[in-house]
Amino acid sequence: MPASKKGSSKKAKKGGGSNVFDMFTQKQVAEFKEGFQIMDRDRDGVIDKADLRGTFDEIGRMVSDSELDSMLADAPGPINFTTLLHMFASRSSGESDDDDVVAASIRAFEKTPGKIEAEQFRTMLMAFGDKFTNQEVDEAFDMMDLDEDTGMIDSDALVAMLCAGGAKDEAAA
Repeated sequence: MPASKKGSSKKAKKGGGSNVFDMFTQKQVAEFKEGFQIMDRDRDGVIDKADLRGTFDEIGRMVSDSELDSMLADAPGPINFTTLLHMFASRSSGESDDDDVVAASIRAFEKTPGKIEAEQFRTMLMAFGDKFTNQEVDEAFDMMDLDEDTGMIDSDALVAMLCAGGAKDEAAA
């Protein structure tokens, strides 16, 4: 109840509080929760190395143990839903470069360096987060460098299109 929030600002700061939920809209929190549930493969409420590996396996991306360890090391402890929200909040309010986040997100779908399997990407865009319609995916694909023969998207070109740093790197090449 709202009455319980009376004088709670000191408590929230002291305990690392749940006020992280106030940093996002209800819709964003619901989307983060959906993503968390997808990654929490064993449904124990904590994302661990096996959960991450399973998530990467599902999208068809090979990832080394050291990469998984590095991802888990970003968290101050076990990654439950509140911890994940804190991580998102610190990234979005900190010095993290948004282009880096976008590029890393695109690269997560790569089957091989620089290549994303178009049909699998289509499925992911239509299944998770702000779900795309088939028409929206078609419109997005029209803007991407897609090799019709191999069914692969050029992820380097996609990153360059979406990120200022990508375009800068391409111009320097």
